[in-house]
Amino acid sequence: MLRGPLANPEFKGQFSGHETFPLRHLWLRKAYDAIAKHKSGAPRSVFSEAKAIITFGVGKNMATSIRHWALACNIISEDGEKIRPTALGEFLLNKQTGRDPFMESPATTWLMQWMVARLPDRTTTWFYAFNHFTAQTFEREALAQSIRDLCLQRGWKRTSEATIKRDVECFIRSYVQRTDSKFSDDHMEPVLTELGLIRPVGSKSFEFRRGHKPSLPDGVFLFALNDFWNRHAPGQNTMAVESLAYEPGSPGRVFKLDEYSLIERLANIDDSSKGGFAWSDTAGVRNIARRTETIEPLTLLNLAYVSGA
Repeated sequence: MLRGPLANPEFKGQFSGHETFPLRHLWLRKAYDAIAKHKSGAPRSVFSEAKAIITFGVGKNMATSIRHWALACNIISEDGEKIRPTALGEFLLNKQTGRDPFMESPATTWLMQWMVARLPDRTTTWFYAFNHFTAQTFEREALAQSIRDLCLQRGWKRTSEATIKRDVECFIRSYVQRTDSKFSDDHMEPVLTELGLIRPVGSKSFEFRRGHKPSLPDGVFLFALNDFWNRHAPGQNTMAVESLAYEPGSPGRVFKLDEYSLIERLANIDDSSKGGFAWSDTAGVRNIARRTETIEPLTLLNLAYVSGA
């Protein structure tokens, strides 16, 4: 039975918007700069107007793609006819106070993975592939067919086979390095390839890589855990390991952590969270306690940068 956001009868899948371009290095920086210079908010046309090609230094379709990814990664947000930087965008990219203004830290790359796969609103294929698709090894067509079946099941009739095929191709290219592309600024490797979450197996198949993620900083993991908690069980003071490992939109799913790797992190959560969370393993019942409901998300995320992780 389908669980999580995809089970919401009001939700409609989103399989376009990126113009077939995966998220590239410094695209979020470009989006933030273009929006932040407008003190009272930028017009929504900033990504589509004639001078957008000059503003972003890319073609029209790429400018549209930059908007898509900046929204999907929660760097900017739309408010009526205005676009503004989010608190997360300011936290990361503000030139004076930003923790990673040029997106050089692995923490930021892991954070972007969380953003694109935690919810299906703008990146349904990313969410579905990490949270619902059960195959460990797969081919493009198998993933595309599974998504077509999902669309049929949910009654999403407006999504064409061609759209799904292009979306799946963009998804694969987001994580798997290409060996046939020549180097240029517009064809730099997509950001998420650095994480090694998917690898090619043979000429047509791919494999999700589950297990320990040594480059995933505790601060990003804690930010993700708290974010998931606020959506999945906001009224609960405790959460079972199984929810954090297997529920759609959980850190275990999105980061492809196996249960052992997840428990290894949770067992040290008292120290890693500076006392914000506590681990309990009593009579075989393993869970996490949240000591306060008012944990500041960016305080948790900041741990990934002040530690130099």
